Amino acid sequence: MEHVLILNIGSSSIKYEVFKHEIVVLKGLIERVKDYEKGIKQIIELIDKQGIRLDAIGHRVVHGGNHSEPAIIDKEKIKELEEISELAPLHNIPQVKGIKTCMKLFNIPQVAIFDTAFHHLIPEKAHTYAIPKEIAKKHKIRRYGFHGPSHKYVSHEAAKIIGKPIEKLKIITCHLGNGCSIAAIKHGRSVDTSMGFTPLEGLVMGTRCGDIDPAIIPFLEHKEKLDYKKIEELLNKKSGLLGMSGKTDMRDIHTSLDTDTNAKLAHEVFCYRLTKYIGAYAAAMNGVDAIVFTGGIGEHAYWVREEILRNFEHLKLRVNAKANRENKTKIHGFTSRVKVLVIPTNEELMLARETRRLLNKSN
Repeated sequence: MEHVLILNIGSSSIKYEVFKHEIVVLKGLIERVKDYEKGIKQIIELIDKQGIRLDAIGHRVVHGGNHSEPAIIDKEKIKELEEISELAPLHNIPQVKGIKTCMKLFNIPQVAIFDTAFHHLIPEKAHTYAIPKEIAKKHKIRRYGFHGPSHKYVSHEAAKIIGKPIEKLKIITCHLGNGCSIAAIKHGRSVDTSMGFTPLEGLVMGTRCGDIDPAIIPFLEHKEKLDYKKIEELLNKKSGLLGMSGKTDMRDIHTSLDTDTNAKLAHEVFCYRLTKYIGAYAAAMNGVDAIVFTGGIGEHAYWVREEILRNFEHLKLRVNAKANRENKTKIHGFTSRVKVLVIPTNEELMLARETRRLLNKSN
């Protein structure tokens, strides 16, 4: 299997990469997509011009329901994906439309790789919400977690850098971008993660609120006369760093720390929330061997890492200040008991690997 096309389809965009084994030979982004068939045909034309013959297609699917592994796509699988689309309508509905288009245009194996799959086997005590059991079961309400390919990719890369089998390591991975999540990975398996039933739960994000008291929702409904759609929009698109400071870019917040009290507070809340999660996951795993930062903020915002990591000196974690400010891969000090790594994520490569692994196993 030589060439694999990876598709990441959004509500109005199609991101694509073609891998020859593990090397990207073609990539791009089509925006303002209204007709998926037309957009995918554009990609086909570009692939044909390069003389590339595709062997398989891997599709990123945000919500995989009960799937703990990637799945080969057929008519039954498409029907199943349509049924669970209500769990993530903003993502899954356009992704299923794209899959159906590809099934129509291509006669090659296609695989769905789910953001939720890596977290699906977290223990019941970690994925269960304390609501009536029959309601949770009826509506499939549980912690699903997201950013799975990213957390899996950087944890495996961390094990390579450390030089130990991932099966012997306890790793905390922090995916920090416009969307943020953190995962506790014990011996290669996700055992807890901050995003929950939806990607709204957990850390403070660019425009998402993260953890809040659920009673705030009916309170706002009553006091602000907002319906559930307006509240959903408020919490997903107008909260987080934006809601606190009017800014979504951590670089803009950083340059305003000395002059803007709102920016300073947003920075402090963001770092404090992440600090609490790292501490909780270190306790949940009874220790931590490595902390990994990835994503736009995780890879470049040295001041965020600096603020967070100073709180873990009790774990005998030591930061190399110079390496941290230069965004080096290894930013822990020589005597640090906990390794601290900055690793650029590569979700598309992880998707390509998962596609190949499943198809090779099924042949």
